[in-house]
Amino acid sequence: MNVLGRVEKVNFPNLQLFEIDAKIDTGAYTTALHCHDIVEKMENNKKKLFFKLLDPSHPDYNEREIVFNQYEKKQIKNSFGDLEERFVIKTTIQIGNRKIKTLMSLTDRGSMKYPVLIGRRLLRNKFIVDVSKIYTQLNGN
Repeated sequence: MNVLGRVEKVNFPNLQLFEIDAKIDTGAYTTALHCHDIVEKMENNKKKLFFKLLDPSHPDYNEREIVFNQYEKKQIKNSFGDLEERFVIKTTIQIGNRKIKTLMSLTDRGSMKYPVLIGRRLLRNKFIVDVSKIYTQLNGN
């Protein structure tokens, strides 16, 4: 089983987002990605989800709008334990050499230190977390 540190670099190949810092959080259940301008719109008589990754203050921000046709709305507990409704997409995350299809909630993490939070649902039976380390998966280790 791969060992992760408390912070890792991750990739989202389907979103063209690479080498993004992620906080590994065994206290969180779900995985969350920092987005803004998250809007559900009707287009050609179908609901679609539009959002922009990160925000203008992040060095990797590029204003590109992402569109998803398949997504869900779910009730998810935030860091304060309060339920909030979030959009959830299914995408691939790459941690080291491992590519994993996962559900990811979209939320504004602008006030948080890390734009990605990886919860225990993704970690379970795949990784062990060593909180004394960071960036254990650089260069595909």
